[in-house]
Amino acid sequence: MAEIDFKKLQNGSDIRGVALEGVAGERPNLTAAEAEKLAAGFVLWLSEKTGKKADELKVSIGRDPRLSGEALLAGAVNGMLPWGTGVYDCGLASTPAMFMSTVFPQYACDGAVMITASHLPFNRNGFKFFDRDGGLNKGDIAAILAFAEAGRTPEKAVREGTLEPSALMEDYSAFLRDKIKDGVAQAAGAGGAADREKPLAGLKITVDAGNGAGGFYAEKVLAPLGADVSGSQFLEPDGRFPNHAPNPEDRAAIHAVSEAVRKNGSDFGLIFDTDVDRSSAVDQYGREINRNGIVAMAAALVAEEHPGTTVVTDSITSDQLTEFLEVDLGLRHRRFKRGYKNVINEAIRLNAEGTDCQLAIETSGHAALAENYFLDDGAYLATKIVIKAAKLALEGKKLDSVIAGLTEPAEAVEVRFPILAENFGAYGDRVLEDLMRFVKEGGAQAGMTPVEPNYEGVRISFDKAHGDGWCLLRKSLHDPIMPLNIESNEPGGCGKIADVLRGFLAAYGELDTSKLC
Repeated sequence: MAEIDFKKLQNGSDIRGVALEGVAGERPNLTAAEAEKLAAGFVLWLSEKTGKKADELKVSIGRDPRLSGEALLAGAVNGMLPWGTGVYDCGLASTPAMFMSTVFPQYACDGAVMITASHLPFNRNGFKFFDRDGGLNKGDIAAILAFAEAGRTPEKAVREGTLEPSALMEDYSAFLRDKIKDGVAQAAGAGGAADREKPLAGLKITVDAGNGAGGFYAEKVLAPLGADVSGSQFLEPDGRFPNHAPNPEDRAAIHAVSEAVRKNGSDFGLIFDTDVDRSSAVDQYGREINRNGIVAMAAALVAEEHPGTTVVTDSITSDQLTEFLEVDLGLRHRRFKRGYKNVINEAIRLNAEGTDCQLAIETSGHAALAENYFLDDGAYLATKIVIKAAKLALEGKKLDSVIAGLTEPAEAVEVRFPILAENFGAYGDRVLEDLMRFVKEGGAQAGMTPVEPNYEGVRISFDKAHGDGWCLLRKSLHDPIMPLNIESNEPGGCGKIADVLRGFLAAYGELDTSKLC
């Protein structure tokens, strides 16, 4: 059997690989055998960080419903028990709930492991690791992979560790129910016990879990509080994902939940990704609250309790969103890099420097709030939305009123250019350096101005005569790709901007720009 290159399993701050046969050309490199070594490497890493012996550690482990999940979980458990580590088997779980096992006092875990590959195809899987400080960073993952590849393990314990089944998802659901009860009670004033126990009575909420791990939110959070969830769909966990990709960015997924809301006359809808660390929404008309919209929604909810706070987003947010955040809400917008850990870490850094920052959020639906450990938790964001919807219902209003002031560009386009050069990182850097020089030296003639400060790629503003919008060219976080985002405030404007860029990009033969609009 060929040796696995563990370094190739790293995907930023996550681990991802091929776990099953079934896709041509994709040989499994993340099986129970690799899971065992990765888990032992995590125990060693956790032991070194905490200063505890492996047999003094407690670790929780859970999985999403992928077909390979149970085998990988069993392999990971085999990688932890020989060192005496106490392990909680949480079974089918969400990624945020796994982190909360380090917070909830009845568990007080030193670390947590989630087996998931988010929205990737059925044959893929991966690992996310947590300690009590949150999700591990890129360097931490590299260390665990190095331990796994070298076969480094903790010292073997006198006796094996323990494996206990866990009711973590029940406890996590109760935690979210209590958040809703408390939040609605504050708006309703002094109500009776029945009001507190059924604060969502009268609300019809559609949940689309995409056959991932998010079905619990309808069944164990909303329904017990009185919500009508009869229009919900795809709540049953199914690792084949037979209905649509469990991904709030997927057009078919958004269309499915929008149609369900309209068909059932729901007040609003919620949609989760596979492991529930992302979410988006649709209003009572089935209109999506997604990408810029979900950022605006989350920011509006935060602004009520933290006026003037800074919101950190990824790099591809629109100019209209900035105007909504800064003018309508009175907040500060820091547009940073793509990558949910980049956005979260920037928010944490700003707070450490003395700049109040209560929200870090990507347009993909990763939302992390300071009040919730800067954990990107789709169910927690959904809970904030549900609380607001219940409060609005008391006033005879609907959810769409929260972001009524947000406008959208007339056009928005994203194109991904493959880099054909062998050293794709250096080639991408060269393109970006040349583009910045091109804009600064001759951009005025084409109505171009570099946007600064800018933390990723090259962002360019175009005046009304040359497209009335902006573009951002950047390197992909992990792949030999250069994504280009273009937005315009006028019909046909994206084409005008693309025409300017086409002339510049023509000189780069190892950049495939054939799909440029």
